[in-house]
Amino acid sequence: MRRVKLDRIDRRILRDLQDDGRMTNVELAKRAGISAPPCLRRVRALEESGFIRGYHADIAPDALGFGVTVFAHVGLSSQAEADLNRFEALVDSWPMVRECHMLAGETDFLLKVVAPDWDAYQKFLTTQLTAAPNVSHVKSSLAIRTSKHRPGVPIDIDVADTD
Repeated sequence: MRRVKLDRIDRRILRDLQDDGRMTNVELAKRAGISAPPCLRRVRALEESGFIRGYHADIAPDALGFGVTVFAHVGLSSQAEADLNRFEALVDSWPMVRECHMLAGETDFLLKVVAPDWDAYQKFLTTQLTAAPNVSHVKSSLAIRTSKHRPGVPIDIDVADTD
């Protein structure tokens, strides 16, 4: 991975791509105040250095029949590194789990799970999640609604250059 020094233009490119990943290079360059070829070089450098991990479409879960979102707080019997890695690998194999975060504190992992309905989640919970090796307890929190969904991070383009 190549190291990239982020300047105001790089931060502007990152912010604009985060807001609209389908933006053309010409439009991106125009917003950044540079021509298209150096803009494309900067984008490639940001990709190669790991600042840009990928591009995706933001799909509406309801439109595809996933009407239920649950946050599952999972406790494990053992927190040995090998056990944590095995659990994370198992979670990665479950398509309904869209996010997995290891936490410090009372809960070992927080999983974001999408399901067509509550019954489908309960089936997943009882046949896969609580049946998984090393899982000691699961507390489920049903999301009622999402009032804010902003992927990524806040990017201030007017901060001093960083290394």
